[in-house]
Amino acid sequence: MNEAGERIRVGRVSGVYGVKGWVRIFSETEPRAAIADFPRLWLRSGAGWRLADVEAGRAHGHGVVMKFAETADREAAYGLMGAELAIERDWLPPAEDGEYYWADLLGMEVEHQDGTALGRISGFMETGGANDVLVVRGDRERLIPWVRGQYILDVDLEARRLRVDWDPEF
Repeated sequence: MNEAGERIRVGRVSGVYGVKGWVRIFSETEPRAAIADFPRLWLRSGAGWRLADVEAGRAHGHGVVMKFAETADREAAYGLMGAELAIERDWLPPAEDGEYYWADLLGMEVEHQDGTALGRISGFMETGGANDVLVVRGDRERLIPWVRGQYILDVDLEARRLRVDWDPEF
């Protein structure tokens, strides 16, 4: 961590693109190209975390390509292969009422409405359909659709607890 705040992983460098220092990005943002909206990103490679200035970035096919100030050519771009990309939590605008950043929900305790502990949120699955799915790990893995009012009853960010109407045996 740094003194400024919490880092949120937003992607990784997955390849090189062209000969002028551009890299391919596997983006974990929604939409994918939103990762290119940040003027700086944290990069983590073998040497640890460092801030890098983004010169340019854009959607390309099903992915994103990006040019960092430090990568003048293809050889320099190879040096970023596999690097994780992150932002600081406070770089994001506040979420709208009733909306949440997935990063804020990770690690939250999940409990049935009767108080039975089901585990912690360990991830999310974007289905491309009507709703996304929470991955909850406890005594076993549970996949709970993110449907507010039906399965998701209450989100308490301060207490780090999510109450659900989900059969504990399912």
